[in-house]
Amino acid sequence: MSNCLFCDIIEGNVPSRKVYEDNKVYAFMDISQTTPGHTLVVPKEHVRNFFEMSSETAADLFSRVPKITQAIKASDDKVKGANILVNNEEVAYQSVFHSHVHIIPRYSSQDDFALKFTDNSEKFSDDQLDTIQARIQGQLQEGGQ
Repeated sequence: MSNCLFCDIIEGNVPSRKVYEDNKVYAFMDISQTTPGHTLVVPKEHVRNFFEMSSETAADLFSRVPKITQAIKASDDKVKGANILVNNEEVAYQSVFHSHVHIIPRYSSQDDFALKFTDNSEKFSDDQLDTIQARIQGQLQEGGQ
C-alpha cells in the first residue's frame, strides 16, 4: 500500500533492524525501543488493524509471536517477562495504521514501561454487564465471526 511506513519497511524501501521474516510475517525492532529488544511483528499483508483482519491473517501473525518472544528472552538473561500488545485505532494508541503486535521485553517493574488498568467493576450493574455480554454474543452468532 502506498504511504504505509510498515509496507515500505517490508519492501526494503525503509531500513529496519529485521529480526525475523517469512512469507507471511516480518518482525523488526521498534525504533522507539521502549525497552531494549522492543520488537514489532507485522503481517506482510497490509491490513489496518484487528477490526479489519481476517482470522487467517491473525493466525499467521500470532503463530509467530511465541517464537519471536522466546528468542528475545533467550537473547538476554536479564529479560524477566514481556508485554505483548496490540493497539487498534488512534484512541487505543495505534500510530501506524498497518496492524502490528508489540513485544516489549520487561527487565524489572521499574524499566520505563507501565500499563495501568483501572478496576471499574463497581460502576456496572449485573444487568448492564448481562446486556453487554448479550450484545457481543449476538454479534458473534450473527456475524459468523
